[in-house]
Amino acid sequence: MSLSFDPARLSLPEGHFIGGRYLPGPDAIEIRAPSDGRILGAIPQADAGTVDRAVEAARTALARSGWADLAPRDRVRALQAWADLIEAEAEDLARIEAVASSRPIAEAVPGDVAILAEQIRFFAEFADKEGGSLVPTGAGRMGMIASEPYGVVGAITPWNFPLSMAGWKLGPALAAGNAVVLKPSEMTPWSTLRLAELSVRAGLPEGLINIVLGDGPNAGAALVAHPGIAKVSFTGSTRAGAAIMENIARSGIKPMTLELGGKSPQLVFADADLDLAADCILRGITANAGQVCVAGSRLIAEASVAEELAAKIAAKMAGIAPGPTWEAATGYSPIISEAQLSRIDGIVQAARAEGAGVLCGGERLDRSGSFYAPTILTGPGADSPAITEEIFGPVLTVETFQTEDEALALARHPTYGLCSGIYTRDLSRALRMTRAIEAGTVWVNRYGRSRDHILPTGGWKSSGLGKDLGREAYLANRRQKSVLIDL
Repeated sequence: MSLSFDPARLSLPEGHFIGGRYLPGPDAIEIRAPSDGRILGAIPQADAGTVDRAVEAARTALARSGWADLAPRDRVRALQAWADLIEAEAEDLARIEAVASSRPIAEAVPGDVAILAEQIRFFAEFADKEGGSLVPTGAGRMGMIASEPYGVVGAITPWNFPLSMAGWKLGPALAAGNAVVLKPSEMTPWSTLRLAELSVRAGLPEGLINIVLGDGPNAGAALVAHPGIAKVSFTGSTRAGAAIMENIARSGIKPMTLELGGKSPQLVFADADLDLAADCILRGITANAGQVCVAGSRLIAEASVAEELAAKIAAKMAGIAPGPTWEAATGYSPIISEAQLSRIDGIVQAARAEGAGVLCGGERLDRSGSFYAPTILTGPGADSPAITEEIFGPVLTVETFQTEDEALALARHPTYGLCSGIYTRDLSRALRMTRAIEAGTVWVNRYGRSRDHILPTGGWKSSGLGKDLGREAYLANRRQKSVLIDL
C-alpha cells in the first residue's frame, strides 16, 4: 500500500490541547503547505491567560494523578503504552506531520514516528534506574542526595522535526515525573497536538501534557515567563535562545536547556575514502533540504582532493528528486516558507556577487512550492555570510587547507560549536582532531545522529546550554536536594 495521501482529505486537530481536551480559539495564524503554498488552515494565538490555564491544568494533573510519586515502574508502563499507540497510529501521525512541514511522508513513517516511539521508551526506562544516592559523611551521620522532579516543565519546539523534537522534550520530562506545557512552532503545530491526544488515549493523566499554540513573541514569551514553569527546554535558533535567556533573567531565574544553531564543519583529509565522504556530506547538507541545526554546511577539504570531492558531491546532488511531502516518491524536502527561501537565496546571491563560484544550484527550483536547488559555493570569503551565518538551507561552502593546523583554524567558528565531521583513515589524526575541535558532537567517517539515544546532543559556545538525549537529558529534568541526618 502506498504511503501517498491527499492533503485535502486530511482531518487536522483544532485548538489548543489543555487538560486533555481541545480548546478552540479565534483563528490568528494562517498555515500554508510548503510543498505547494496551499492554505491548510489556521490556529489560535495563546495569550498569558491561555498559558496560565495550561500551567494550572498541568499542576492539577500532577496533584490528582500523583504522577511524580508513582512507583517508577508504573510510569515506565504508562509511557510504554503511549509508545505502543504512537506506533499503531504511525501513518496517521506521519500524514499530519508531512502535510504542513518539510518532512516527506516516506521518511516520516519509518523515521520520525518510529524514532519518536523509541525515544519515549528509552527515557521511560530511566524512571526506575536513576535516583538519589548515599554519600560518605562523618560517623553518626547519614548523607543523602535526593532527586526530585521540578513540577511543570515548559518546552518550545521548532518546525523542522516537530515530532522528533517533541520526543526530546516530553520523553525525559515525563519519565522524570514532571508535567509539561509545550508550544510547537506555529508553522507545524498539528502533529504535536495529535501526539498529546494519543497520550490521553493511552492512559496518561489528562493535563499531564498540554499544548499551547502561537508564535514565539506572544505564546512563547508568556510560557517562558510564567512563574509556574519550573524549567524551560528549547530547541531553535541562537537568536531565539538568547531572547529566552533574557526573558528568564527578567521574569525569574529558572534552569534551562537550549539546543541552538550551528555552522558545522566537515574536514576531509586526502587519505579519506572520498566516496564515503561524498555520501555523508551529501546527506549532511540535503537531508530535510539542509533545514537541520546539525547540517554539515562547511566542507573543509585538503587541497589535493577538494576539486574531486566537490565534483562527486555535485554529481550526486543532480540526482535528487523534489516533490510534495505527501507523495511517497519524494526524496527531497521543500523549504518551510517563502520567507526562508528568500533568505537562503539572498545569502547565496550575495556570496556570488562577492566572487564565490557556484558549482551547482544557486537558485530556487522551477516548480510550485518553496523548493531550493542543492547548492555548492566555492571560494567564498572568510567574512561572507555564507561562511559565518547559519543558512538553514541546502547550501554547502567549500574551503581548502594544506595542514592540520590550517584545517582547525578554518573549522573554528567565532559563534557556533554544535557538531563537526572528520574523514580520514588515520586513527591518530582522527583522535587529535576530535580533541582539538570545538563542538559538542564530533562524527568520524560518518555524519549525522544515529538511533543510539544514549548519546547526548548539545552545543558549545552559542550553540546551546545543557544536553538533549542521553542520561543527561533525564537528569536535567530532576533537581537535587542534599539531606544530612544526625543519627
